[in-house]
Amino acid sequence: MSSAAGSSTDGAGRPRPNRFVQLVRAAIRYWALAGGLIVVGLVLLTAGSAISNLVWNRPIPGDYELTKHFIAIAIFTFLPYCQLTGANVTVDIFTEGMGLRARSVMLAFASLFAIIFALVLLRQMSLGFEDYLRYPETTATLGLPLWTAFPPMLVSLLLLLAAAVITAMEGWRGFRGGRPGDASPVAE
Repeated sequence: MSSAAGSSTDGAGRPRPNRFVQLVRAAIRYWALAGGLIVVGLVLLTAGSAISNLVWNRPIPGDYELTKHFIAIAIFTFLPYCQLTGANVTVDIFTEGMGLRARSVMLAFASLFAIIFALVLLRQMSLGFEDYLRYPETTATLGLPLWTAFPPMLVSLLLLLAAAVITAMEGWRGFRGGRPGDASPVAE
């Protein structure tokens, strides 16, 4: 009867993800893919600039500025996905022999640190954004306003916060239930 419309578990007996959580997970995946597209664009820009410099002795103006600006944005787009999938730096040698409940506690504990990290960084980046709006700075060659990097970074930090909350809930659920898959940060 687990296939009933009102059932709160999937076919494997795990809790079925909340619709909102599924939407947040999808948004995080697409955000990371957008970051990947930014990196691909930067690779093409850098290659084009190098080729232009070799062939015509003229690199693309501002390529270095664009690379610095957009690689910072791209790095931030990957943070929520890394949190959600458990791809952040871990010390597997210590957790490898642990049981499911102990790994669930570690996941919840690490997620609490990620929540704090996201909140602190979100606050500080918001203050920096306000400063760049109040006292505008631009890049030397292209005149690109530096504040333009902040909105996508702030979105990334909000998504990181959401991902950390999701993984904290998964860790807590795995600790309480102790069923396989409950603490998995990649469970869909």
